[in-house]
Amino acid sequence: MSSTDISINRDVHHAHEEHDHHHDQNFFEKYVFSLDHKVIAKQFLFMGIFWAFVGGFLSVLFRLQLGWPEATFSFLEPILGGWVENGKLNPEFYLALVTMHGTIMVFFVLTAGLSGTFSNFLIPLQVGARDMASGFMNMLSFWIFFISSVIMFFSLFLETGPAAGGWTVYPPLSALPEAIQGSGDGMTMWLISMALFIVSQLLGGVNYISTVINLRTKGMSMTKLPLTIWAFLLTAILGLLAFPVLFSAALLLIFDRSFGTSFFLSDIYIAGQALTNTGGSAILFQHLFWFLGHPEVYIVIMPAMGLVSEVIATNSRKPIFGYRAMIGSLFGISVLSFVVWAHHMFVTGMNPFLGSVFMFLTLIIAVPSAVKVFNWLATLWRGNIRFTAAMMFAIGFVSLFISGGLTGIILGNSALDIQLHDTYFVVAHFHLVMGAAAFFGMFCGVYHWFPKMFGRMMDEKLGFVHFWFTFISVYLVFMPMHYIGIAGFPRRYYNWTGFEAFNIFTDMNTFISIAAILGFTAQFIFLFNFIYSIFRGRRATENPWHSNTLEWTTPVLPGHGNWPGEIPTVYRWPYDYSKPGSAEDYIPQTVPFSQTQSSNLPNEKDFE
Repeated sequence: MSSTDISINRDVHHAHEEHDHHHDQNFFEKYVFSLDHKVIAKQFLFMGIFWAFVGGFLSVLFRLQLGWPEATFSFLEPILGGWVENGKLNPEFYLALVTMHGTIMVFFVLTAGLSGTFSNFLIPLQVGARDMASGFMNMLSFWIFFISSVIMFFSLFLETGPAAGGWTVYPPLSALPEAIQGSGDGMTMWLISMALFIVSQLLGGVNYISTVINLRTKGMSMTKLPLTIWAFLLTAILGLLAFPVLFSAALLLIFDRSFGTSFFLSDIYIAGQALTNTGGSAILFQHLFWFLGHPEVYIVIMPAMGLVSEVIATNSRKPIFGYRAMIGSLFGISVLSFVVWAHHMFVTGMNPFLGSVFMFLTLIIAVPSAVKVFNWLATLWRGNIRFTAAMMFAIGFVSLFISGGLTGIILGNSALDIQLHDTYFVVAHFHLVMGAAAFFGMFCGVYHWFPKMFGRMMDEKLGFVHFWFTFISVYLVFMPMHYIGIAGFPRRYYNWTGFEAFNIFTDMNTFISIAAILGFTAQFIFLFNFIYSIFRGRRATENPWHSNTLEWTTPVLPGHGNWPGEIPTVYRWPYDYSKPGSAEDYIPQTVPFSQTQSSNLPNEKDFE
């Protein structure tokens, strides 16, 4: 498509949206089945917050069991019913808790909640578009996710319990409905829900990519895009390439469960009786799952990287250090994330030579990650730092990414990973580098863009309290896990007290559980601050953070169409902070170079 065609399409799109802007909408059109990307972003955010508290509550339940394995919890019987017998948690329900916690946090919160919220909200605002390329497809993406969420939520209330095959749902446990209770209807609902979830993500991804490529405003070249948009764009491309593979794995798993095929089953005995399934391979499912599973790590973390980059530059009052290197590192991460999946499979009997190849590639992916860390630290160095709540979570993200990333180098070594694979060392690693870090990126984004979402400010003091309780509890939970993991303490065990060697870790597990419960409780500070501020928070100004990007040139609460008049033209990159010779310490992207003669660099004189 030529540049002229793109320009015509953009103009038609803008004219169409301006026409829609004047259409009177009823309540359902405006807030429920809305085509406005900002409303859809809020819908994703509210669903993400809901799922985060559900997933967090499930983790509290299994941490109670791990922290006090011999105690009785009679107070849980009215909540969990038959899953608690004589005050003791049912062992099969424990496995279901772990399964659903992982599924909810990875997919429904940190994929749909994080990327769905901020990709939807920021892409049109920061590239200068009236809306997404397809408002209807965008709306459809959320409501398919909503249906997926309803199915997953109601699976929690099945008599036989929700899926209990681990969040990775490895066969044969997931492929045989008769294997355990959680392999029955709960697993069927899990697979249907995930299939719908993937459809939702693919619809969203196509929309994000189309919008960034085709609907940028005049002057917004790719090298003038904020790092947030680069992160969202590459995340969408990753999802578009990786999620169909998981969809195929789920489809083949449904065939094995319901239609007698043997894609993943072979030589299985149940109660001494041989099943008829032959010729399948459970390892094949692992390859399919982790071909999505490892890019999924970056689908989760890259949007957070983009948000953190923007917040650090804004609140350091400095240009982001190494803009092109940051983009290059995102490209490097995106490419390498597709060729390292089998480092999750070192213990499957993989050929050692093949293992060494994946080990090499795994260690190489640390390089672009290290580039990003270096550039964040260099941006912070000697910056005129404003410690807002968003900035605290951005710095916390960098801290967690470094701490968790260092242990990733250890696990990337196949010889070490074989020893540590099924221990709490792995749990600690991925919770720090992916789980907690991505949550910090999400909190960072909510605190920073809340004024643009709701026209009000969140309370900064409560934000600081929320940050410190969360930051401290995260380290108190996951740093001790590294120690007990190195000592050989196994993950996924319901009760280890029968193993005398592990009884020395009882106090450590109690300590971890107390820290986890305190950390979960601290999130209610955020929830109160979030809800209270929507209605009673201090009213925001148009550009409260003195930021350069396009979203702050819209009204405080932009309507459908974002800009009431003509869309602004972009003249410069988004990181002109504290530029020598400038009257202000920020120069928005919409300010022409002809108006900043005193601060223009020699190569900027002829840009217009």
